[in-house]
Amino acid sequence: MDREFWISELTDDALPAVIELCRVALDLPEDAAEAAEIVHRLRDTTGTEGWQSEPRRLTGFLAQAPGDRLIGVVLGSVSHRDSSIGHVDLIAVHPGERRRGVARQMLARVEGALAGLGASDVVLAGNAPYYAWPGIDVRYTPAICAAMALGFTQDQPAWNMTADLRTLAPTGPDEMRLAGDGVTVRRAEPADVPSLTEFVLANWGSGWAGEITHSIGRDRAGCWLALEADGKLLGFAAYGSSRPTWFGPMGTTPAARGRGIGSVLLRRCLSDQRAAGHETAQIGWVGPVPFYSATVGARVERVFFLYRKAL
Repeated sequence: MDREFWISELTDDALPAVIELCRVALDLPEDAAEAAEIVHRLRDTTGTEGWQSEPRRLTGFLAQAPGDRLIGVVLGSVSHRDSSIGHVDLIAVHPGERRRGVARQMLARVEGALAGLGASDVVLAGNAPYYAWPGIDVRYTPAICAAMALGFTQDQPAWNMTADLRTLAPTGPDEMRLAGDGVTVRRAEPADVPSLTEFVLANWGSGWAGEITHSIGRDRAGCWLALEADGKLLGFAAYGSSRPTWFGPMGTTPAARGRGIGSVLLRRCLSDQRAAGHETAQIGWVGPVPFYSATVGARVERVFFLYRKAL
């Protein structure tokens, strides 16, 4: 071990220092600005009743220099969908301490810990719903180079779209049209969580259920619903589950599509984010690019590479 730095296990009392490190070590301003939200989300152990039956299994390590100076951090977790997969959720090294093997040693420790928790594969990819990025933003080029050098194989890429919140069209006329068809659009409340969780699990799966329920009843997050006159859910849209400036997920049932419901739900959420002071929002881990482009003029901007290797 290089005595110029050493690796120790992360404890919760170190989280304030980890946040401060990330504010310096995350090179992209949009990531550094949300360092606190990123760290707290990745270390969240609360779970969500109704979709996650077991507590989250987490691991994490710090790199420290003399004087107990924090110079690096790595966070990992086990997938709730497949316990054989371990995720490296975050790895950050102080800019002045790079190219000294800090990241390599931290990664070796977290890989060993994930293997000890039963993982046979490790991925550099988001462990939805507890994630801050789908993978490695291509602008973090040194991290991509490191992943390749350390034996990771590239998986399918992912991307975000950026929506300009200053140009949103109002939803009033469309909501009046939907109301005439018996469709109500309203904000989700904590009392909606059981029925909404059931609805999402039945139609889209556990990852989305965890993201949506985490967005209800929290500051700088929210969820909007569309319902038939009899209270039957037709669709939802959520924001702020992983980060305050991120939108998603969103879904409407096949029978409800083509009625403009998704457009209203999307713009309702983005309007909330604009009211919170944001000029842009990230539509995270996007699938239907044409829908977001046509509805709010969103553009593909952040691209992420995902990586995997056997332990």
